[in-house]
Amino acid sequence: MDQEKVRLERDGAIATVTLDRPGTRNACSMAMWLAIRDTFRELAESDARVIVLTGANGDFCSGADIVKSDDTGWEGNKLTAMRLLAQSVVAVHECPVPVIAKVDGYSVGAGFGLALAADLLWCSDRARFSAVFAKLGLSLDYGSSWFLAQRIGVHKAKELAFTAEMMDAVRAEQLGFVNAVVPADELDAAVAKVAERIAAGPPMALSMTKRMLDHAAESSLAHALETEALAQNVNLGTSDLTEALTAFRQKRTPVFEGR
Repeated sequence: MDQEKVRLERDGAIATVTLDRPGTRNACSMAMWLAIRDTFRELAESDARVIVLTGANGDFCSGADIVKSDDTGWEGNKLTAMRLLAQSVVAVHECPVPVIAKVDGYSVGAGFGLALAADLLWCSDRARFSAVFAKLGLSLDYGSSWFLAQRIGVHKAKELAFTAEMMDAVRAEQLGFVNAVVPADELDAAVAKVAERIAAGPPMALSMTKRMLDHAAESSLAHALETEALAQNVNLGTSDLTEALTAFRQKRTPVFEGR
């Protein structure tokens, strides 16, 4: 595993996962993809309340590095390799903890898919995005066929996939797959503010809300209402609800413990 290139840091309830492979715009080797998978599986079982996913050295991720001589993950059966790659997508997207992608610089190819796998996406004004696969003679991968259709609709998704357009932050905001664009020197503070707000929320309730929203597109209204009822039945028995009601009466901010 390339754990030294996929760093995990904790600040209380906030976890930060940083891709750090200098000189490559954080292109990921197979070992790094597997390290991302294992890191998010670990965080899924931790007491983290929010995860920030980002890149070092002024870029987010330039995708998969399949040409480096020291990367043995692509040898042999390519289908097996792609299925291993898919495990990291699933680990990020299905993590029960809310995930914020913090994107500066380039987020292209599988790196674009990785950013879209997060629940929220904040980017700098110098961010660049592309589903670059067509330029490389490839089809969409890293879940980007699903993520793009979900985020911006099939027609726009086809446009980005067929043209391999390199998008600036303004274009990304117009298309609607980013939550906000901020000046590069304000990105860390903006994401920290959002992360702190989420971390201060009720973790059990937010985790169930994440699941419901993730499945909303494939759910009927009746199914959604039943799922909401089941979730609220859990919430109504928690100490967090008692704390919220007590804090409301006392006119103070609640302190949630996830119980």
